[in-house]
Amino acid sequence: MAGDILVVAEHHDGAVKRPSLEALSAAAALCATLGGKASALVAGAGSAAAAAACGKHGAARVLTLAVEPADVTAWAAAVAGAVAAEKPAALLMAHTTRGKDLAPRVAGLLDLPLASDCTELRVEGGSLVARRPVYAGKALVNVSASGTLLVTLRPNAVAAAERPAAGSVSALTPAAPTRGLGATLQDIVAAASEKLELTEASIVVSGGRGLKEAGNFSLVEDLAAALGAAVGASRAVVDAGWRPHAEQVGQTGKTVSPQLYIAIAISGAIQHLAGMRTSKFIVAINKDPEAPIFKVADYGIVGDAFEVVPRLTEAVKALKAKG
Repeated sequence: MAGDILVVAEHHDGAVKRPSLEALSAAAALCATLGGKASALVAGAGSAAAAAACGKHGAARVLTLAVEPADVTAWAAAVAGAVAAEKPAALLMAHTTRGKDLAPRVAGLLDLPLASDCTELRVEGGSLVARRPVYAGKALVNVSASGTLLVTLRPNAVAAAERPAAGSVSALTPAAPTRGLGATLQDIVAAASEKLELTEASIVVSGGRGLKEAGNFSLVEDLAAALGAAVGASRAVVDAGWRPHAEQVGQTGKTVSPQLYIAIAISGAIQHLAGMRTSKFIVAINKDPEAPIFKVADYGIVGDAFEVVPRLTEAVKALKAKG
């Protein structure tokens, strides 16, 4: 219905992912202006547990889908069926790995306009307007639509705020084909990892080629551990084989928008800036005072990373020790 917003809520065994809670919080705030209601779409095992979290973050309704998100083709068909039945003003989801896979499939199935990787959502003249970066982050454009607009929201673009709502739960059974999908899910093999997810972290510490060799990346890891941060890397570091591609920040890697981004020995090529320039606060440490990274940094330290970073790490540890 006009003014209503559907939000695809990703979860793991019932625990809703923070970027999805952020998207739901944004939807609830927008609906207060649009005069509609925010509803969450939850799929797969653990939907009942996820429904409670969605209700706390502004979902007036939680609609469950009897498909597994890992089977993305069937999931997209089910979500498309829900959108066709509900006819909302917008379909909103987080710009995560799954969101980036799901969104274009749903847009293609329904021939909907898609605004991806949005950093801001607002209401103008009774219509939803999404703001997103273009040209590797050099410019921003506003996107709106006369009908349903499909939006993926960059993680950390908005805060996840509790807005307790009714959160009534009901099941939707839109047609989800089991044939002709092109691929069939056979098994799920989950890799065990205790690392903080880069795109969801509130603090990211990244290292660049100026660290000279892979062994010196311990400077980045030590500071990240002290701050409780995720570890990132520039493309040059990944191409050199020092770090895995999963840690690459930039145009051909991951886009992050944490509260704090610390760039260590990173020159600041435009491809890297495209992946982190929307961070709330940027701290750059580089011995070259003319490094491009300083143009986007809120705070800069001109100095040798091998001298500055260990001192910074010790200072952080000392502050933590004081409580």
